[in-house]
Amino acid sequence: MEGGVNESLITEVAKTKEEGTLKDRVWTEWKKMWIVAGPAIFTRFSTFGVSIISQAFIGHIGATELAAFALVSTVLLRFGNGVLLGMSSALGTLCGQSYGAKQYEMLGVHLQRSWLILFISSIALLPIFIFTSPILKALGQEEAIAEVAETISLWIIPGLFSFVLSYTCQMFLQAQSKNMIIAYLAGFSLAIHGFLSWLLTVKYKFGLSGAMLSTILALWIPNIGQLIYIFGGWFPETWKGFSMLVFKDLWPIIKLSLSSGLMLCLELWYNTILVLLTGSMEKAEIAIDALSICLNISGWIMMISLGFMAAASVRVSNELGRGSSRAAKFSIVQIVLTSFAIGFVLFIIFLFLRGRLAYIFTESTEVAAAVADLSPLLACSILLNSIQPVLSGVAVGAGWQSTVAYVNIACYYLIGIPVGVFLGYVCQLQVTGVWIGMLFGTLTQTIVLLIITYKTDWEKQVWIAKQRISNWSLESDQQDVGDEQNA
Repeated sequence: MEGGVNESLITEVAKTKEEGTLKDRVWTEWKKMWIVAGPAIFTRFSTFGVSIISQAFIGHIGATELAAFALVSTVLLRFGNGVLLGMSSALGTLCGQSYGAKQYEMLGVHLQRSWLILFISSIALLPIFIFTSPILKALGQEEAIAEVAETISLWIIPGLFSFVLSYTCQMFLQAQSKNMIIAYLAGFSLAIHGFLSWLLTVKYKFGLSGAMLSTILALWIPNIGQLIYIFGGWFPETWKGFSMLVFKDLWPIIKLSLSSGLMLCLELWYNTILVLLTGSMEKAEIAIDALSICLNISGWIMMISLGFMAAASVRVSNELGRGSSRAAKFSIVQIVLTSFAIGFVLFIIFLFLRGRLAYIFTESTEVAAAVADLSPLLACSILLNSIQPVLSGVAVGAGWQSTVAYVNIACYYLIGIPVGVFLGYVCQLQVTGVWIGMLFGTLTQTIVLLIITYKTDWEKQVWIAKQRISNWSLESDQQDVGDEQNA
């Protein structure tokens, strides 16, 4: 008994010496965090910038076109985007934990499985983009806006399929902390998009068609570069070529992908409902334009938090796969505090900027005034969004997607939306009341996720990760195939 205790103490001392002082641990984790978060933030800024540039050029074409693009991007595209991004986060869980456990060959197999699942999901989403006009009219949108929105949504279909490759390749590369190439490609694509948008809409006056053509090209350029990088021999350990094992044991991965998709969709659809509720209020066009500008600014700032979300997912999954609960907890604390500090600074800045940024997107003084009225809510949204996505990243790294989906349903749809409808329609606060209710739901969700993360038994999470890796290891799959052939 005494020998076992002494051995345990020696092990703990050895771990402490290996990790060094608190200062050394903080610095080491800081570097690991920014290796993922830095490129991820830049990539998301650039990718979101594609939408911002498109909206800026379309906004100067006309108010109806701007409102239609806002509806497509914040309702339909966000819907499809949420499904695919959420489902691809399952790949982040699997690749991150497999990489931490040094099951390198499984990363390529997981990537191919995710391609198959997401491609089928994209086909299932097509009717939403094909029948945009009747869908929006049924939801109470103005006929003129719905007609233009249908034209935009048909243009955006190739962009929907671009997300299949974009998100999955990013998860594959991020799990290995090799995502600088993603940032380079995203920056190059953004520059090309800015030039083409000016060339096609201003120089040659192609209007809406020119802006959408430039948008599609900007979405596909990074995918081509990422595929060349993966297939070109730079990943000899994690990419072994195409394998028939992709079709083996798909159902458990489909279930994880569906729960991942539901988790993120419930978050993204939350803001979508805000836009839809606004569409039936007084002066709908001005309200939608002002709200879409605020949501785009909030969304752009949120790219910072999504970068930290990626870092949290990678660091937690890698450490759980490696078997270190202590390192996983240390990563969570450092990433949450860093993201919150940045969010607090931005909260202060946007409290004072108010409606000045609106003129980037519109020339209407009415829309700018409406944006100014919403600015305090925008600042609060930015502050909350500095924490909530990071906690979602922790959930992805640990594989808690199903649990977080239930939390989202309760906080967003049973609390946030009813409160927003009551304040907006019953109390006649209009879009301000709706947004206050939605923020209340986000605050509730953030508090619940903080409690769950704090009370989690991380040693148990290490055991669960090991079981998951063991069940889906390449050796296990090959053994199953061999048994079937022998039978």
